[in-house]
Amino acid sequence: MLPPAALADFTTALSAERVFTDAVTLALYSHDETPRSCLPDAVLFPASHEHVVALMRVALAHHIALVARGAGSGNVGGALPAPGSVVVSFECMNAILEFNPADRYMVVQPGVVTADIELAARAHGLFYPPDPGSSPYCQIGGNLAMNAAGPRAVKYGVTRDYVLGLRAVAGTGAELRTGCRTTKGVTGYDLTRLLVGSEGTLGLITEATLKLLPAPEARATLRVCYATNLDACAAVARVMNQAVVPCALEFMDQRSLLAIQAAGAATGLPDGTEALLMVEADGAASDLPRQIGALKTALQGNGMLELLEADNPADVARLWQARRSLSHAVKRIAPLKINEDVVVPVSRLAELVGYIDRLAERFALPIVSFGHAGNGNLHVNIMVNPADSQQMKNARQALRELFSQVLELGGTLSGEHGIGSEKRDYVSMEINAASLEMMRLIKAKFDPQGLLNPGKLLPL
Repeated sequence: MLPPAALADFTTALSAERVFTDAVTLALYSHDETPRSCLPDAVLFPASHEHVVALMRVALAHHIALVARGAGSGNVGGALPAPGSVVVSFECMNAILEFNPADRYMVVQPGVVTADIELAARAHGLFYPPDPGSSPYCQIGGNLAMNAAGPRAVKYGVTRDYVLGLRAVAGTGAELRTGCRTTKGVTGYDLTRLLVGSEGTLGLITEATLKLLPAPEARATLRVCYATNLDACAAVARVMNQAVVPCALEFMDQRSLLAIQAAGAATGLPDGTEALLMVEADGAASDLPRQIGALKTALQGNGMLELLEADNPADVARLWQARRSLSHAVKRIAPLKINEDVVVPVSRLAELVGYIDRLAERFALPIVSFGHAGNGNLHVNIMVNPADSQQMKNARQALRELFSQVLELGGTLSGEHGIGSEKRDYVSMEINAASLEMMRLIKAKFDPQGLLNPGKLLPL
């Protein structure tokens, strides 16, 4: 339990109605989307930057670990409490502090829901490109922590590419201001890009200045069915080797299609469909036909069974609803979904997909693959029953072999989910000892007591 003196100091720093230690609240904040859980000693709900400064000082005085939390929608245990830690939930810091359409930026607190940023920007003819699948409920603070992405990353990039500056509190208690409000600026080291993706291990972000873009006038979506995974992967390679860059290029294998069909979506596919691509283009309305024509040409080839186009908003929304429902639909296959988000060069995607099929057969495990094919980023879901010890043993071995193959193909262990606690033990497979030591030195400078999100990101 939290020492009485620490509890009293947190209460003084924030007020009693912002400090919770009851069993129900602790249970609610004991887990994220991973199957693990750990009860925190307390949950704090700061409402301002000044609150975060004050609670950091209390944590330093009593040597209390702090775990920052947004909506808890992460897949790698990034917001999972550590034993003896206190959760800092930013859901009450949910204000858009400033919106400057003329200079195309917005200043937000970490608890703002990602979709609300997009909604506010669209009202002024602008948009915020990063679009994680959880955007209707995830919060920008979690996106910043994990450098989240989404389907539009193939054309527009990831969260880090749209952060101009940050306000944060380091693990020393120091108040940081990084970056600027202009789209160009090279003064000093780039602490903004260092903090984004650091998973709350270096500082607690209290404000973010986000870059916005003019909203595209129009968009159109193609749904393309193929006879095999390799046919679909070949089409991906063709698309990414011509001049028109799609704003989204998504892949779904046969198990993915069966899962969403069981949920009532993606019905009416041609017989023999084993893979599906969703391809979207956006831009000026006058230019969209040219883009779609070029994409259609690239998508045609061996194994293509059907190509459908949607350009009105209702039809486009229906197609994307099926894709966005996929992650939850897959959970019906087995009690536990081990959800990975590996990335390989697009030219090696077919090799990865073929390897995954062989891995599933060899270990007798359902493995569902889908994701952002235009970036070479696949969500590889190993479906298991945690009560079956042999299945769990097979899954762990399959996971290690998957990571080895991804690295052999020139890829990386995570494209958007982050490392958290779930992938921490595999990081040394990708990052060499000298680089890891430099990262540990950076961590020690920002957080000398090791209080910020302990047990995450860096291997022991």
